[in-house]
Amino acid sequence: MDLFSAVAALAAVLAGAIASISGFGIGSVLTPVLSTQFDVRLAIAMVSLPHLAGTFVRFLLVRTRIDREVLLGFGAASAIGGLVGAALQGVVQSSALAIVFALLLIFAGVGSLTGFAQRMRFSGRRSALVGGALSGLLGGLVGNQGGIRAAALLGFDVEREAFVATATAVALIVDGARIPVYLATQGAEIAARWPLIVLLSIGTILGTVFGGRALRRMNEAVFRRVVGVLLLVLGAYTLARALA
Repeated sequence: MDLFSAVAALAAVLAGAIASISGFGIGSVLTPVLSTQFDVRLAIAMVSLPHLAGTFVRFLLVRTRIDREVLLGFGAASAIGGLVGAALQGVVQSSALAIVFALLLIFAGVGSLTGFAQRMRFSGRRSALVGGALSGLLGGLVGNQGGIRAAALLGFDVEREAFVATATAVALIVDGARIPVYLATQGAEIAARWPLIVLLSIGTILGTVFGGRALRRMNEAVFRRVVGVLLLVLGAYTLARALA
């Protein structure tokens, strides 16, 4: 195993663990790593398969905790908005949009750490549909749906395992829709890197199992702080890239 593959495998374990705790993180961690060796579009397509592997295992672990009301409203709208945003990504590319996205993540992270997110609750089916569609659209345009989806979900009154389970179910729907597109457009390039993709998939699954155990031991207050810190880090990283 070469050095890059070893580093990428360790990143995959970390990404799977983070996603099990926060409901997002596999794409956020692995895409920058793979982008150092591959074209960004190919990196995104390659990451989608380990993402699916980790998300599916996470779904099996938390599926009984899904908040069906939030999933049917926010989740469905977020998935549709994310696919529309992803389809428009090549047409609408703006550093200003990425800056807005980053600032929203930072705001959500601060809100989670300070408790403001818990006081600012969304309610009603209309709020769920609008919040889901807008967060999905913006995430799809910028290329990071998981982070903004989790940020928006903080506004709903769901406990930690339901939060992760619902975010996981939405991510699984999005993966099911986007992966056939990647395979149709970049199938040959993806197939040529199958050993690395298998390695990353194994890493995300291992990390998912470890992270799931950590989530069960974590109380609600600690969970909110962890998600807040992760959103802050992702927001700062996105802002730095947008301003570079």
